[in-house]
Amino acid sequence: MRVAYSVALYAYAIRNPQFTMKPIIGITAERWSSSTTTPNHNVHGALASYLDAVSGAGGLPVIIPLTLSGDDLREVYARLDGILIPGGGDVEPTLFDASQHPKTSDIDPERDRVELDFTRRAAADRKPLFGICRGVQVFNVALGGTLVQDIPDELETDLRHAYPSREFPGNHHAHSVKIEEETLLARILGVPIVTVNSRHHQSVKDVAPGLEIVARAPDGVIEAVELPDHPFALGVQWHPENLQAQPEMKALFVKFVEEAAKRER
Repeated sequence: MRVAYSVALYAYAIRNPQFTMKPIIGITAERWSSSTTTPNHNVHGALASYLDAVSGAGGLPVIIPLTLSGDDLREVYARLDGILIPGGGDVEPTLFDASQHPKTSDIDPERDRVELDFTRRAAADRKPLFGICRGVQVFNVALGGTLVQDIPDELETDLRHAYPSREFPGNHHAHSVKIEEETLLARILGVPIVTVNSRHHQSVKDVAPGLEIVARAPDGVIEAVELPDHPFALGVQWHPENLQAQPEMKALFVKFVEEAAKRER
């Protein structure tokens, strides 16, 4: 029902922009089956936690289908005030000139195509862009960076980063993250260290040209990057949508939506 509501709201807002002053935030879809872990390409949806975090911050969340292309995809992008790239499966390694690691999985080429396109456009157009978990990895790859395909296999660390949702609650505090001073992320969070949840086995490796590392875990794993001199182009490796009871995590969405609201229609 929540997915249907979001799509209906999107259609209404697009046809009648004069009836809403709230910024329209596009959330790229994920494809899955409710009964198995096998992707179902007949289902395009988004988790309620993303929809609720955006709407709770004053935005109108809409879901971006993955089968759009050409002029249709460009038109949808043009009508959005902000782009949110959520968590999900792994990015196709050939997109960052790598061979596939045995533990790289859940690749969706159409999702890669749409998200990389929207990310590059938003970076160039100064349209607010927020990447979460997979989203920060997409952000980095889109601008020319690479990824660690499996942290336990490729990095020397005793810190656990993968706390799957089937075993741990979404707001499970996994480890601390140190925020770099005088960054957009630091200004939003207002604290130098935060404790975050963690559900990833991949991470940013070589940072894309133009991006800055703005947060790290205690073992050095990159936890956030941002594009300087952009109103809001930020990616975080944790899941702030599941930590909305914490003011600093809610502030991430509030700032994102505020910047989206400044866009001219």
